[in-house]
Amino acid sequence: MNYRHAFHAGNHADVLKHIVLLALLESLKRKDTPFFVLDTHAGRGQYLLQGEEAGKTGEAMAGIFRLYVLHGLPALVQRYLKRVQADNPVGALVTYPGSPLIAAQAMREQDRLAACELQPDEARALAALFKDDERVAVHPRDGYGAIKALLPPKGANGRNLRGLVLIDPPYEAQEAEFDAILAALKEGLARWPTGIFALWYPIKQRRTLNPFFRKAAQLPCKSSLFVELLVRPDDSPLRLNGSGMLILNPPWQLDTELAPVLPVLARLLAEDHGSARLEWLKKETP
Repeated sequence: MNYRHAFHAGNHADVLKHIVLLALLESLKRKDTPFFVLDTHAGRGQYLLQGEEAGKTGEAMAGIFRLYVLHGLPALVQRYLKRVQADNPVGALVTYPGSPLIAAQAMREQDRLAACELQPDEARALAALFKDDERVAVHPRDGYGAIKALLPPKGANGRNLRGLVLIDPPYEAQEAEFDAILAALKEGLARWPTGIFALWYPIKQRRTLNPFFRKAAQLPCKSSLFVELLVRPDDSPLRLNGSGMLILNPPWQLDTELAPVLPVLARLLAEDHGSARLEWLKKETP
């Protein structure tokens, strides 16, 4: 695989993904019992915003940098910005935390994270990042296979833990990727019916996603919520116009928490006619 997230770290898709991720983690923290997080495509965990890769695309300038200098933002956005700041010098943005680092920062002592990364150099960087954190296990392996190998997670008492699976693949072969995702979600729900499954997906031309949504609506979960942010109209297959998160078994009131945030993100991050969408996935095409 040729994908490297360093070119895209801190862009509008990361902003949406990590705000939703933090909302999910905070919901899990409302109970004292431990929880487990599986990040199937973890990357290297931390990215240089001043590095060569980020400089080539400049995507962070229209994402995290645009929000970082603003005040009076919704509480969920402020919490996200504090997490990003915690990994940087005061008043500066040098690095951007990936999903596993954001999760680890939000976790408590009793919680656990399994972070999977198949690319060898990315996996080595990820292992180095967490070498002193006993709560985090880094697995240099295929994340889809880890769903079968690591679920359901067991606690010290042998009972299944609560928790979350984050699936954020590179989508290098989009049609094949969605087939792999559906198989992984079906496997994961069979093994861990009470787990929360959160999938990030790119939006170029949204209508091309309808077959995937029709199949996802048939998955055996209690409910499914999708959250989307477009920074420009979804009229070109050649660029990333937006992204979304599909959440299976979402926690109570997640939709209520996210609803006021999405219009703000659409307004602040839009390049051309931005928009946002939050809906429950039904049997019909959304």
